[in-house]
Amino acid sequence: MAEVAFENVTKVYSGNVRAIENLNLNIKDKEFIVLVGPSGCGKTTALRMIAGLEEITEGNLYIGERRVNDVAPKDRDIAMVFQSYALYPHMSVYDNMAFGLKLRKVPKSEIDRRVKEAAQMLGIPQLLDRKPKALSGGQRQRVALGRAIVREPAVYLMDEPLSNLDAKLRVQTRTEISKLHQRVQTTTVYVTHDQTEAMTMGDRIAVMREGVLQQLDTPEVLYDRPVNTFVAGFIGSPAMNFFDVRVDSEGESVYLTHDAFRVEVPARMRQDVGRYKGQEVILGIRPENIDVMTDVEDRQAANIRVDVVEPLGNEIILYLLAADHPFVARVSPDHRAAPGQQVAVSFDLDKIHVFDKQTEQTILNA
Repeated sequence: MAEVAFENVTKVYSGNVRAIENLNLNIKDKEFIVLVGPSGCGKTTALRMIAGLEEITEGNLYIGERRVNDVAPKDRDIAMVFQSYALYPHMSVYDNMAFGLKLRKVPKSEIDRRVKEAAQMLGIPQLLDRKPKALSGGQRQRVALGRAIVREPAVYLMDEPLSNLDAKLRVQTRTEISKLHQRVQTTTVYVTHDQTEAMTMGDRIAVMREGVLQQLDTPEVLYDRPVNTFVAGFIGSPAMNFFDVRVDSEGESVYLTHDAFRVEVPARMRQDVGRYKGQEVILGIRPENIDVMTDVEDRQAANIRVDVVEPLGNEIILYLLAADHPFVARVSPDHRAAPGQQVAVSFDLDKIHVFDKQTEQTILNA
């Protein structure tokens, strides 16, 4: 078991392309941490630096107590699961899982024990004699996981291991990986661009953007208290809605004013938001924190238009327009909104987020 620590790590490619910028990240022993972000954000580069497949330009990387900047990949005590299964087509499942142990001259009896235990753990003991071409995608991914498990390393590294699976298999395998981690209790670093995977699997999530760590915290904190608009918009599906609003005041009351609506800021938020009086800020609200009212007696209040209705069985996603500004609401499946209908909305003021328009950093999280 081991901790992994990035200490002021920077990675610069030729042409002064800065893939990672001054990364400080401590991954705890036995922790399942997810690196998440859009393509090109640096998450895979960070993973490959742990594996020793990318050199570090500046800073230090530690696995346990050992600085590993100059340690060869084979000597780092890590096991990696790739996006592609990378199985040897001419070998059986058993031999694919055993191959790395044979290279390390592990005794034959120990190899047999580890392979069969891993196969049992993953539910594939009946597949040990098959070749990869006779396996489904999900089975191949289990074999790739098994090959990593038998190594019994200090750290598992997983680079988008579910991206080649269909939606149903992705959910199933995601659950299996989580259960596997609970059993083996080995430090795991998992890379994905899928925020649903990140939210459901990670003990903590590191959100990255253009090589810079934006926020590192538990899924709950990232969702409820994002530090900036990037994290707020990236975590959550459908994504958080953002509105450019003006801060106004009347007496002691402070308001956020949009062309289509006006929101009174709760008393406990007045001081933070009131400092921006007369300026524009960004109001953030998640789709599930919007109430959409179709039966409005005062038609002047019905100033929002329904654009698209997406029924999903257990919920309905409404695509709305507020003065031509699109936003999304998540409502109950018995909601009766129809495309083209004028509606009124109200926001759960305990769940609003307000961001500085210039820096995009949070002013407050409700």
